[in-house]
Amino acid sequence: MNNEITQQERNKALLIANNILNYYKTKVVGQPGLGYSILLSMITNGHILLESVPGLAKTTAARVVTESIGGEFSRIQCTPDLLPGDIIGTQIYNMNNNTFENKFGPVFANFVLLDEINRSSAKTQSAMLEAMQERTVSIGGTTFKLPDVFVVIATQNPIEQEGTYVLSEAQLDRFLLKEVITYPNTEDEMEILNRVEANVFASNEKVASIEDIVFLQELTKKVFVSAQVKKYIVDIVQATRRADEILPTELRGYVEMGASTRAAIALMEVSKAVALLSGRNYVIPDDVKAFRYSILRHRISLNFSAVADNVSIEKIIDGIIGAVIVP
Repeated sequence: MNNEITQQERNKALLIANNILNYYKTKVVGQPGLGYSILLSMITNGHILLESVPGLAKTTAARVVTESIGGEFSRIQCTPDLLPGDIIGTQIYNMNNNTFENKFGPVFANFVLLDEINRSSAKTQSAMLEAMQERTVSIGGTTFKLPDVFVVIATQNPIEQEGTYVLSEAQLDRFLLKEVITYPNTEDEMEILNRVEANVFASNEKVASIEDIVFLQELTKKVFVSAQVKKYIVDIVQATRRADEILPTELRGYVEMGASTRAAIALMEVSKAVALLSGRNYVIPDDVKAFRYSILRHRISLNFSAVADNVSIEKIIDGIIGAVIVP
């Protein structure tokens, strides 16, 4: 593979990314990090989990990014009675010609919003997570490939847990990023009201294309990662597994389980995308640390002592990163 990225290719990549992010900013107020994270998910063809209370523009953000590239968007409201066939599709009997016909589910889209994923049953979660991992679904014994650009944006409400099915650690590990969305400040909330009143959400515009995203995906694969940076990534992930040995004394005894190898892969893939969007064709340690919370917060398990002592996962991650030698 030719790993040389030309200046022209870098300029084109930055133009595509800026067009998408600028369009996002015209529609979504106060969540710039979310737009960037969804863009990273597109470029790395990964999936993202959003945690927040209802009404903080998660659906709007997903729909706006889809609009910006002219992609296909589908929204699935998860409920306890949702079946796997409702998501991936099923076979329907056609009485006219006495045959079974395939009816594709909403998973066949570029962006699939799984609203309140923890409200669906474990069986339905498993079917969706299998589609996320394999990027294929099986209907009536036949395997169908999902779109080349396929991003699942799942949401969950951290407050209301009654009647929910909590995602297991293995299921959480399938998500490239986990973002925690907070309430907007006063100025942003005022701006939201102004934009709703001005009806700025009525129109939509395509500022890029699916082909542009595929171009970014292929270009990201060519970003260079040195052996030293790879070792830095591995050191971070392995440090999560021996946190009690390296963390400051006041943070020891809180980590129950460290991150998997999938975390190392995510750190490398995301850092390559961050480097590309920074105009570089090589990764530096700061690229690796840029999305440390988003990549590690759902892959490191804390025990009940951490909850009791009000120790955040972000504080643990900073302690681990700070203990690892930067190349």
